[in-house]
Amino acid sequence: MLLNEIKPSPFLAEYIRQYRIIDFSFPRGMAVPCKVYPPRPEHCLQFMCKDVETIRYPNPAIAVSPQKVIFMGPHTNIIYRYPGGRETLGFQVIFQPGAIYRLTNISGDELTNRYIDAEGIFGTGLRLINEQLFHCKSYPEMIGIVELFLAGLIKKINLKKHRIDEVSKAMICENEIFRLDRFLRTAWLSHRQVDRVFKLRTGLTPKQFLQMSRFDKAFRIKNRFPEKDWLSIALHCAGLCKTN
Repeated sequence: MLLNEIKPSPFLAEYIRQYRIIDFSFPRGMAVPCKVYPPRPEHCLQFMCKDVETIRYPNPAIAVSPQKVIFMGPHTNIIYRYPGGRETLGFQVIFQPGAIYRLTNISGDELTNRYIDAEGIFGTGLRLINEQLFHCKSYPEMIGIVELFLAGLIKKINLKKHRIDEVSKAMICENEIFRLDRFLRTAWLSHRQVDRVFKLRTGLTPKQFLQMSRFDKAFRIKNRFPEKDWLSIALHCAGLCKTN
């Protein structure tokens, strides 16, 4: 089983935060469990090179049919992901905040709490890329194919970076405790203006984005250090104490 997080090449770092490669199989006779995904403040393009998965939303009860290449916007509630078989090979592209708006000119509101066929956003060429990933002999080869595709997307970009993009990036930085009020004092923008631009580019208000970033960080710390208690983790993610 492999779950690996990989930094992109430097020329893509302005637009791509990281890649995730998920590679695992379940032995015969073992029940294939569903995966519960907590809320996450990220835009994700995912290639499913082997078995696809079904997504279920608990409230309201909705099932999303399997797709080979999917796009997920930020989610404010949990989702249940059911593997369609015993062999999973997924390649996820996690975009920097604001990058999807710059690449597609699609308002973030339209992608929040959405799990959709990625071909509707990036075109049918994704099918060929997914097929190429399936035949790759190594993870570096997979990264090379995806980065070639991403480089082509970036060449077409026509929307400039906004200062809000740096603010949202700071909110998800693991080593930085962010204070929104400190930014507002120097931005010469009202709360209403910041909320409008932030939601356009990320799909969430600053308050939602910061809360979800801290929750996601807490969830990952607990996964990495299961012996830590939730109170210490919560205080750390709120910037009130440090973890060892």
